[in-house]
Amino acid sequence: MLIARHNAILEIARQNGRVTVDDLARRFEVSPQTIRKDLNELCERRLLARTHGGALLSSGVQNVGYEARRIISSREKADIAARAAALIPDNASLFINIGTTTEAVAQALLQHSGLMVITNNINVASLLRGYSQIEVVIAGGVLRHADGGIVGEQAVDFMAQFKVDFAIIGASAIDPDGSLLDYDYREVRVTQTIMQNARHVVLVADSTKFERTAPVRVGHLSQVTTFVTDKCPSRQMAQIAREHDVTLLETDTDQIAVASRAK
Repeated sequence: MLIARHNAILEIARQNGRVTVDDLARRFEVSPQTIRKDLNELCERRLLARTHGGALLSSGVQNVGYEARRIISSREKADIAARAAALIPDNASLFINIGTTTEAVAQALLQHSGLMVITNNINVASLLRGYSQIEVVIAGGVLRHADGGIVGEQAVDFMAQFKVDFAIIGASAIDPDGSLLDYDYREVRVTQTIMQNARHVVLVADSTKFERTAPVRVGHLSQVTTFVTDKCPSRQMAQIAREHDVTLLETDTDQIAVASRAK
């Protein structure tokens, strides 16, 4: 039987997408060792998945809630977004697909001019709506109420009409073999079409995506032009990037370099 603290930990994880040992120890006024034991027991029951310093919801078939995803690694996502936006010149055309990290990229593009943004993400369209220097084209299809994504065959057909300079895509999980994974096969079809119709594909994903899994294959890292992340903890993934001429940009490394120059 789960003890009351375990149930409380699970509820926090459901709300926030992840939990950390230090935060839980302060919250429940117990030692970090006690929390680690709790997390290990919950992970043994496959209710959570252990990560460095904490744990994530372990579901491999259902994504974390939308608002929780916005909170997870929010600082890292902002850094990734800024780095990705710097790759996009003014007067470019681009796809932006569904995801909280891709939405952060849209936010980082607000000072650009002459952009044409084609998206199946209502949140992106709403964010860009007030900026007349950016033309926004939104796909038709089935609205997914959970996160404002537009999916389905109509969205696939709509995206196939375009050939753009850049595609900004996210992924729910990244497998050790380089597979890019997601939860909704309808969304995957749209993302695959986006990748096929862009000259440069920019994958934006924070390092927690290496710790997760999902059931539907979007594609492979080899199909990406540039991968922007906060850090790539997997040597295997870095090797895959090198072998397929994928530019790997790590924002944590950028910040370390800036700090070193400032000394």
